[in-house]
Amino acid sequence: MKEVEITVSVNGGSHTETVEPRLSLAEFLRRTLGQTGTHVGCEHGVCGACTVVVDGRSIRSCLMFAIQTDGSEVTTVEGLAQSDAELGPLQAAFRRCHGLQCGFCTPGMLMTLTDFLSRNPDPTREEIRIALTANACRCTGYKGIVDAAMEAAAEMRGKSDGR
Repeated sequence: MKEVEITVSVNGGSHTETVEPRLSLAEFLRRTLGQTGTHVGCEHGVCGACTVVVDGRSIRSCLMFAIQTDGSEVTTVEGLAQSDAELGPLQAAFRRCHGLQCGFCTPGMLMTLTDFLSRNPDPTREEIRIALTANACRCTGYKGIVDAAMEAAAEMRGKSDGR
């Protein structure tokens, strides 16, 4: 199979790589670029563990080919941190609100919520639950996740009430 050269920005860094056309974005991120925070679960787009943000929209990276991101901006969970020493607001809220247990679904939850909160900065609890319907978590019962999203949304709006 003929390989193709792509250039993609991942978490602000430009990468030019030669890939097979059939390589999924998830495997490209994990194997080629070492962005192992993107988890691969079901490989059918059902669980949401592989969710990343491409050009401002959350997508299932197991369902997208790496070559489809040529010229795109990709953000993975590694790109959410403020620095190596400081978590981003949503990540910090997950920690404070116990929005994770085993952690397998957490990167996908964070990326889904990153996209969602960028489009809806003042959501209701119900809107957050609806936004997360395509992400499966078998451990938390979602309460801590919804609490974290509410707290992070308030913080990002400049409030500390968390509703």
